[in-house]
Amino acid sequence: MQSTTVGHPAAGATRYRFAVFALIVVIALVNYIDRGAISYSAAQITSEYGFDRAGWGAVLGYFGYGYMFGALFGGALADRLGAKKVWVIAGIAWSAFAIAMIWAGDIGVAVFGGSALTGFATIRVLFGFAEGPAYSIINKTMSAWASPSERGFAVSIGLLSTPLGALLTAPVAVGLLLLTDSWRTMYIVLGVAGFVLIALFARVYTNRPEDNPRVNAAEVALIQAGRAPQNPSSAAAANEMPWWSFFRSRTLVFNSIGYFAFIYVNFMLLTWTPKYLADEFHFTLSSLWYIGMIPWTGACVTVLLGGRISDWLYRKTGKLVIARSWFAAASLTCTTLCFLMVSQAQSVWAVIALMTLGNALNALPNSVYWAVVIDTAPTRVGTFSGLMHFIANIASVLAPTLAGILSAKYGYSSMFVATAVATAVGVFAMLQVKPGVGPKTGRSTGETVAV
Repeated sequence: MQSTTVGHPAAGATRYRFAVFALIVVIALVNYIDRGAISYSAAQITSEYGFDRAGWGAVLGYFGYGYMFGALFGGALADRLGAKKVWVIAGIAWSAFAIAMIWAGDIGVAVFGGSALTGFATIRVLFGFAEGPAYSIINKTMSAWASPSERGFAVSIGLLSTPLGALLTAPVAVGLLLLTDSWRTMYIVLGVAGFVLIALFARVYTNRPEDNPRVNAAEVALIQAGRAPQNPSSAAAANEMPWWSFFRSRTLVFNSIGYFAFIYVNFMLLTWTPKYLADEFHFTLSSLWYIGMIPWTGACVTVLLGGRISDWLYRKTGKLVIARSWFAAASLTCTTLCFLMVSQAQSVWAVIALMTLGNALNALPNSVYWAVVIDTAPTRVGTFSGLMHFIANIASVLAPTLAGILSAKYGYSSMFVATAVATAVGVFAMLQVKPGVGPKTGRSTGETVAV
């Protein structure tokens, strides 16, 4: 590793951490397109296998069952094995299961008594399990590679893949479908892209910046500035903190419920927007490639802006409760109002505008939920991020499944009312969050922000 003498941590520092952040965004981007591409295949798959609206909602929801448990175990494994190993294992697995999607219905017909739905359930659950660790290990990675003063923004960079992936899913999926006229070929292309990216990642990433030859001493000092010093015995004791201590923290539990609200909005829009627009406003596949992008445009900006705002509020006030909790609650309040208005809107452009605004407001505090885990339990980031993601991703099952049931029985407007209810619950939850109070001792984690 290079050695640099500096008078200030930022002087002469390399900026390799931003290359790491960027590569993670690209990997997570492909991860997100993988999971959302099926929504644009609705017409081909439902006509091939005869799924009705409720059945299609079940197909979309199966992913979430695996995703929940993948997030749970992925975070714990990242603490035990290191983020790099889990990134590589998970990336290989989700790329393989993306390709396996091409046989999902046929497996069900051949193996499960002629039930194509069971075949899709099997592959989608495994696919979800493989993709589940991604965001927990993003948080583990950011906790190692970002200083406390840039933590909110760094986490938001990793989370940019959520709205950007959803935005690019439309042109990528529709483009591949129109080019090949085959949803199966689309999944082959996406799976191969995943294999290539994870191979590149394995060559250039290290779990700790100080172990990477591309990072100089000044950048290491910058990353470590403001972190609470720990002696080996106290660090070892913290790492032995049992996983169930997560549930002793009111902050971590309510933060997970707040994140549930974000996930609910995200998965409802990701899975149902294409079919909703096609059924209600008669958009064709050739127009959905750009119409499907619109609801995600604002979120691509606000997910980054939110991290900056949260960090700014912390520097100005010195209060994590304002920078994290109140900020998230205010954003979710506005999100709730937007989706209530969507349920009453009649014009297609009013619907799209309100969906776009609501989604942008929902994404604004996305980095907050992950930053709260780092603020509150910095030595157990992987495990506790996984637990948060597990709880929140109940919404990844509930949102698409409930939207299918409600829309079949009461019409599409009801799924937007349900979304508003979910975000209102999130408002209440985030008002209970007190970041920085650890689950075991009840004391502050002791980190400070370099201003």
